Parts: sequence; structure tokens; C-alpha cells
Amino acid sequence: MSPLRLAAQRRRACLLASTFLIPVFSLGISAASAQQTASSNPLPPIEITSPGDENRTRAKPVTDDGSGSRRVAPRVAQPANTNVAPAPGATTGGAPAVRQFNGIVGAATTVITADEIRNSPALTVQEIIAQTPGVQLTSLYGGVNGVKTSVDLRGFGAFATSNSLVLSNGRRLNDVDMAGVDFSTIPRESIERIEITKGNSGAVLYGDNAVGGVINIVLKNGVGGPPVAMRAEAGVGSFNSRLANVSVTTNSGPWSTSFYGNAIKSDGYRVNNALDQRNGVGNLNYTTPGLTAFLTLSGDDQKLGFPGGRIVDPSIGVNELVTDRRGAATPFDYGNQQGANATAGFTKTLLNGVDLIVDGGVRDKKTQGGFFGTVPFASPFISFSSTYNDAALQTWSITPRLSIKNSMFGIPSQILTGIDYYDATLHQERGAFKGVPPSHTYDLSQQTLAGYWQHTVGLLSTTDFSYGARIQNTSLSARDQYNPNAPACALFFNCSAQAFPLDSNETQYALNVGAEHRFNNVFSVFGRAARAFRTPDVDERVSSGPAFDANFLPIPGDFKLKTQTSHDIEAGFRIKSGGFQMQSSIYTMDLENEIHFIPALFFNVNLDPTRRYGSETSASLRLSDSLLLRGGGAYTRAVFREGPFTGNDVPLVSRYTAMGGVTWNIWQNYLVLDATLRAWSERFMDNDQANTQRRIPADATVDLKLSGAYEHFFWSVGVNNLLNALYYDYAIASTFTPGRFSAYPLPGRTYMVKAGATF
Repeated sequence: MSPLRLAAQRRRACLLASTFLIPVFSLGISAASAQQTASSNPLPPIEITSPGDENRTRAKPVTDDGSGSRRVAPRVAQPANTNVAPAPGATTGGAPAVRQFNGIVGAATTVITADEIRNSPALTVQEIIAQTPGVQLTSLYGGVNGVKTSVDLRGFGAFATSNSLVLSNGRRLNDVDMAGVDFSTIPRESIERIEITKGNSGAVLYGDNAVGGVINIVLKNGVGGPPVAMRAEAGVGSFNSRLANVSVTTNSGPWSTSFYGNAIKSDGYRVNNALDQRNGVGNLNYTTPGLTAFLTLSGDDQKLGFPGGRIVDPSIGVNELVTDRRGAATPFDYGNQQGANATAGFTKTLLNGVDLIVDGGVRDKKTQGGFFGTVPFASPFISFSSTYNDAALQTWSITPRLSIKNSMFGIPSQILTGIDYYDATLHQERGAFKGVPPSHTYDLSQQTLAGYWQHTVGLLSTTDFSYGARIQNTSLSARDQYNPNAPACALFFNCSAQAFPLDSNETQYALNVGAEHRFNNVFSVFGRAARAFRTPDVDERVSSGPAFDANFLPIPGDFKLKTQTSHDIEAGFRIKSGGFQMQSSIYTMDLENEIHFIPALFFNVNLDPTRRYGSETSASLRLSDSLLLRGGGAYTRAVFREGPFTGNDVPLVSRYTAMGGVTWNIWQNYLVLDATLRAWSERFMDNDQANTQRRIPADATVDLKLSGAYEHFFWSVGVNNLLNALYYDYAIASTFTPGRFSAYPLPGRTYMVKAGATF
């Protein structure tokens, strides 16, 4: 495809996306005028939040304050969970009662607060998220610090990372490769809250990958704090683990800064499972009533050993889960990663209730991985092949948008519309060893340009309605440079043929419509319908289609995979009565062209149509100021609805999951007890679409934590997997030998002791 043609297509896409913004200026002006002329209207105006909030999230989260239609307008910026719904007819201390739209209307949303994160006995961010009903985890690397543990929203198994969109302060963290977002690179103490919106509804606001749901990690920025505050913490734990956390915040007039950093070293649960990792994130903020601006810098450096799986084969009497559970099939494999990110932006109030938000950034990620096959005689199969991958991925982005919160024709209204532009380039070299000429050099570039519109209105004082649409154009160029004289080809005969070049241009769309009705201050119902999409990532394209024919002769690839699409509907209810809160929903999702990796054949395909459906329920009960109980459960089905596996389960998805927890402030914060339970049913192994192999067993873990604080000092003692369950949540079944599989075991009982001080 010629450069002129590509440029013309991008101009057309830009014009298309810009049409979302053109009518908004006139709407904003007319809306502001309508607000001035309708001051006698009995309906309250839309809530005006602090301008800086839109830099951190596009959809205001549902908080634990329930779903009352009227709340007190905050006079200053404050966390979302500090608003209190006044009783009907109550006064608000002189502040007018206002209307607030919670999250994406009609969606099932959960917010995990900073206090819940700090108090949780879970050691990793993923385990904290998994205390939300319906969330499942998969780990291949010993579970140390949660490195590369994937979070699965609504049953996507091995492809959970590609179907769950992760945001930081409302901006995408998902890259165009398959590595997924590593939550362990985000300092835990830097997190203000985690917003989880399940299902397709987030695709309009946030775009590609938001099929199973959206996880938005909102970071602290130190705004509004004391002039200087410091926090330092150190800890030791199982497997010679050592960690250190530090944070510093300052405030002076409109300026504020913050820094959060951590470091961890651990030998890991298994042989060749050591971790050495450092992360840091810093913020500079400028905050005034009409203008806010920010600069965020972050970086991470990670080194991790890959121990491989444990072989179980009853036909030859091998069971390494019993004889050598902590051993390594690949004692020399490793993966290193270095990341650097910079984001800057501002929010300017143009008119009362009309904010212009502009931010952009650059993200740079480098990865190196060495894969040396299995050790001779360590398992029934022996491999001496070697592969070394070296990749560099850079992503530039700019995401301007308008937020309009005013009355339209006397009806409370909130409009969010904008343009998202992302430009990603990947350079990857694959060879036999580090330092030798690569056999394949892949260069892929992808540009996405999208325009979106989300409109929420208060049709009645008790009823909210929302609708939205996104149009996104994706342009891709992919090239493979092949070197037949490279050692990987000459020595190991381990080279696929050179792939055909690909130049593609595709336009997709997302839709969402939702409603919520409050019968009273206790009970409300909600529902929604949505369409979403997921374009193949660059790693999937590189490994698409068979690389060898039946005679093991190389076949040229072509980078071609179809875009995955999904349609879902959801309905549910919420209850809030005194100290009791409950949310429950049911959903169904139909997918076409779902992208899936076939491990036995080492390439990706588009599956026959699949379906997800299920239910999720969460509840909490505050018995007193010092005692809180919480619990929940979910039923998740992921099935093939057409093709040779019709009716079979998609691998790596447990049908039943449950959680429970208790927080007990035993003695005035000097002694606090937190305990959580996670349980899950059995799941089919990866590569077992036929559902004929044995299943990964059901299991449960109990985590316990005692903590306390005295003046400036704090401490905690945690025991994870208290009952010493010997479990694994990932295994891959053999294609050729019935009953044979490779499992990736996780630790039994572990401990962590931490202590620190604030200044």
C-alpha cells in the first residue's frame, strides 16, 4: 500500500473522528445558557467535580455510598467515597443537593479503596482484585510477587490479558504485544483506588481490549496533603524475600509532588524462579480552580527466572508434582523487562460545567528472553534447541476530550466526547543466542485513531439513561526480515519461513446503552447492552497460521488474523440498607472470531463462535464500627457454540468462584485482624478444547494478616495460604499422549513480616 494512500486513509479517519467534537462546542455553549435561564427548574444541576478528576478517570466510579439520586456537592477535591447521600428532605448545610451519575450507567462496577488495599492480607494487587466475585487468576511463574500473573474478567482463560483492558488514571496500559500488563510493576502504596467495570460497557470510552471488562488503577498524587509527608517500610518473608517501600509527598501553594517506589528480591518458590525488581512513579501537579496540569513519570526494571512446568504422565509412572514439585524443567530460561513512561496533560475549565482535557504520553518497553529447552533426562522428552528474543516497543499517544456537565432542556446531562490516537512500533529480533545474528527480524507499526461520544441523562429524578458510540480505525504495517544463515537455522533447523508482508486498514465500532432506576433509597435495578472488539496484537500476528506443513517443511506466514467482536447484555440490582450492601447481576456474551493460541501447533487461530454467560453477586455487612464482613460468589461459563467443540468448555475457566473476608479492628488500630478466603472449582487444562483430559483440581486459599499502628510506627504479620494448599491454576495437556500434562505449581504456606514509619 502506497504512503499516499495510507496518508489519505488516515486523513479520512481523522475527519471521521473529529465529527464527534464539532457539535460539542455548540452543545456546551447552549447547555451553559440553558442552565442560566432554567434556574427556577426544580431538577438539580449536574454535579461539578474538580477539574483534575477527569485526568484520572473517564467514568466516575460507583462507590460504597449506594445509588441514591442526590448527594452533597463536594466543595473541594476529595475521594469519591467521601460523599454521603442525605436522607430524603434533609438539608445539606447550605450546599445545594445535586445529581451524580455513578460510573457507566447500567454496568456492574466495583471500587477497591486505598484502605482496603492497605489492610488486605493479599500480597499482590492481582490477589486483591481477585477478591471481586467472578475474577480468576492464572500464574505460570511461581507466583512470586504476582509477577506476570494474569487477571481474568468473565472467563477468557489463556487470553485473559488481551480481553481485559487495564488503565492507569484513565489511560491505557495495554500494549500492542501479548505481554499484558504486569501489575507488580505498580507500587502498591501508590494506588488510591481500583475501579473494576465488568463486561463490554467500557469499550466506548476506552476502546480496544475492553471485552471482559476494564480495570482502572487510580494513583495517588499528593494533592491537598501536608507540606511534607514521608513513609518508609521494609519487610522479609518466605524464600529469602526482602522488600522496601518508600513514598514522599510535598505541597506548596498550587504545586504538589509525590514519589512512590519499591524494590523486592526473592529466591522464588521454585528452582530458577528468582526475582529482582524495582519500580517507581513520580507526579508533579499544578492545581488552581480553573486550571490543573500534571506530569507523571514512571519506570520499572525486572529480572525473573522461568522454571517451566512439572511433567505428569501416568503411562510411564512420572509425577514431578509429587517427586520434585519445586524443580525446574528449564533451569536457564529467563525474562528481563525495562519500562519507562511519561504522561503530561492539563484540564481547563472553558465554561461553567465545560472542561477541556488534553493529555498525551510516551511509553517505552524493552524485553529480553532466553529459552534453552529442557534439561537432558529431566523429563521424557529432551530438547537442546535455544531461542533468544530481544524486543523494543514504543507507544506515543494523545487523548483530547471534552467533559460537559450541565442541564439540557431542564434535564441533568453529562457528555464526554473525545479523540484517542495511539502510535505503536515494535522491533523484535529472534535468534538462537544473545549476540548472534537473528533468524527473524520483525518490524510492525500500528496506528489507531478513534472518536467517541458518551451521553448520560437523568430522565427522571430516579432514572438515569446512558448511550454511547466509538468508531476506531486501525492501520497496520508488518514486515519480516529472514536470515537463513543465522545459527538458529544452520545449527538447530528451527526456522520458519519468511512471512509475507502485510498492510491493513480496518474500521471497527463499539456501542453501549444502559439504564438504572432507583425505586427508593434501598433498592435499584440496572441493565445495559454493548458491542466491543479486539484487534489481534503483534505477537499473535507473528505466530498466526501454521509455520510448518505435515512434513515439517516451513510455510510462509502472513500476519493475518480477523478482528474479534462481541455482543453482551447484562441486568442486575443493588441494595443498600444501613450497614448492608449487595450487588448482583446476570450476563451473556456472544463472540465471533475469538483469537486463541493452539499450544500443540504453536500458532494462533480465530475460533468458531463462543459464548460467555453467568452471574456475579457481592455483599458486605458492617456489624459495628470495628467489624466488617464481606462475601460473594460467581458462576462463569465459557463455551463453544459452533464448530467441532460445540457445547464444550473453553479451557482454563472455573465455573464457580467464591470469596469471603472479615476485617476486625480489635483494639483501636493497635491491633487489626484481616482474613480472606478465595475458592474456585476445577477447570479444563490449556489445549484441551475436546474436554477429554483430567481437569485442574478445585482448591481454596486462606490469607491472614495481623497489623497495627502506634503514633508514627506501623507493622504487619501476614500468612498466605494458611492451610498449605498444594495447588496450581495452570496446566497444559498433551496433544499426543492421553493423561500426560505439564503443570505449574504455586507455593504452599508463606509468610511476610513488615514494619515502617511515617514522618
